[in-house]
Amino acid sequence: MKITRYSLLLIIIVMATLFSCKTQQKTALPFDPAAVKKFKPGENSPSGVTALFLEGKKQAILGNPDIALGNYRQVIEKDPYHDAAYFEVANIYAALNNWQDALIYVEEAVSLDPENEWYQQALAEAYQRNSKYEEATKVFEGMVENEPNNLDYRFQLALSNIFSGKYNDALKEYNIIEQQIGITEEISIQKQKIYLHQNKVDKAGEEIENLITAFPEESKYYSMLAELYMANGMTEQAYSIYNEISEMFPDDPYIHISLADYYRQTGEKEKSYEALKRGFENPSLNIDTKVQILLSYYTVSDLYEDAKGQAMELVTILVEAHPENPKSHSIYADFLIQDGKYKEAQAAFYNVIALDSSKFLVWDNLLRVDAELSDFSALASDSKRTIEFFPEQPMGYLFNGAANIQLKKYEEAIEVLDRGVFFVIENDLLLAQFYAYLGDAYNQIENNDASDAAYDKVLLLDPNNSYVLNNYAYYLSLRDEGLGKAEIMAKKATQLDPKNDANLDTYGWVLYKLGKYEEAKELIKKALNNGASSNAVILEHYGDVLYKLGDKEEALIYWEKAQDAGKGSEFLDKKVEEGTLFE
Repeated sequence: MKITRYSLLLIIIVMATLFSCKTQQKTALPFDPAAVKKFKPGENSPSGVTALFLEGKKQAILGNPDIALGNYRQVIEKDPYHDAAYFEVANIYAALNNWQDALIYVEEAVSLDPENEWYQQALAEAYQRNSKYEEATKVFEGMVENEPNNLDYRFQLALSNIFSGKYNDALKEYNIIEQQIGITEEISIQKQKIYLHQNKVDKAGEEIENLITAFPEESKYYSMLAELYMANGMTEQAYSIYNEISEMFPDDPYIHISLADYYRQTGEKEKSYEALKRGFENPSLNIDTKVQILLSYYTVSDLYEDAKGQAMELVTILVEAHPENPKSHSIYADFLIQDGKYKEAQAAFYNVIALDSSKFLVWDNLLRVDAELSDFSALASDSKRTIEFFPEQPMGYLFNGAANIQLKKYEEAIEVLDRGVFFVIENDLLLAQFYAYLGDAYNQIENNDASDAAYDKVLLLDPNNSYVLNNYAYYLSLRDEGLGKAEIMAKKATQLDPKNDANLDTYGWVLYKLGKYEEAKELIKKALNNGASSNAVILEHYGDVLYKLGDKEEALIYWEKAQDAGKGSEFLDKKVEEGTLFE
């Protein structure tokens, strides 16, 4: 049986599959193979050797390399001239990626049966794996000498010459093969690579030209030649080839991308972009190629407005060319987000999901867009569907809880947040966010104990959570409970986020509750000056502080401002009507 140039590789793949789960420890040799005396022709194997050998083959097939090796060792001990046993041991070591021992055993197999082509093939492979390229080349040379018309052997000899750095010898073998089978892409490309390695660009070009002559209807060879010219600064020759492609293959999906690259390199930006648009309009051009081009715009669109405009135009063309592909709508949504067009991005994500609802990242991005738009009805609906598709992903529960709080569906929020918290694994900040929302929801239904417990859990996980520090302190102050604790938390929240008007107001309001009116006035005034001048609650708080400090006329002015700004406390209208403080 003749061995082809793929046979050993197939053997190795099969063996690797069988033994992939086994340990790859190096096994000690049972003896020194070099010390084995050569067999005498005609000698028979001792009794039982055949059975041991077959058992070894069986164990190898069953995926038990250690047992198989044990059987083969026994074969060799009983019959030191059993070349097949050495070969099988070599194969096992090769499958275990132990090429050093594989070489030892295959050399012994070859020494016992030098005419066996399988052994010769395995020996050459083992030499190559041990970086002994010269030795591998000599083996292939012998195989070619024995069978000069075996093209598989010549292919392997050519590759071995490349590994050995004998490029001209490799070319010689490829030329011999070419004389017998004609021009082929495989050989021409290999020869082209060799010539480029030797800096012989003209000879490399001739190889591609030979392919064009042999296969004039194959557009990719023209493109390869043009790219070769471009890569080596031969722009005029490249341009000539690109024009030839345009005329011969007007529907070639890659020609316009290649032309775009050519124009870009020659500094013709407008022509480059026009060629790029034509390429994007072609539905035959692979969408992944287009996506990769678009991704390059992410880095420049922040710097150049014209690049951002181009990116949006290209991604719009992408959607038109591939309306049924979810990738086109997904990247369109990404660019819309980058451009701050969240409503359009929301619609684009709905298109993605309509085509393919299996990607959690798409749902996650949609929920974030819903939140950015403060579209809480959409957020509640979309997050509910997210939970249905991905019940073990905590983000769906978190967004659904947040949406229900905004929609004043507090019981529903608590129920979904309580379920979702069990899917948070090794993420303290996310867990803290769940408990923060639970604290808010419980507070709204006046379950103060549960609310406080949830906030306490947040601060254990994230002591510097200024949002919870602020809310917790404020709710305590409204209940006139734990004001000392509230003061500590409000102060810390303000230190963490000193420009936050809500934090400033909370701290001031806690101090007001503690009777520290001057300090309270200073902090709440800062809140008003910090952007809260139209906040009804903070305006009313400032009026209350002024009233306590004896400035009743000024207090009335701020109560009236609060009344004009919106909804204050339940006592605001009465304060304005009677000009006195009610609590």
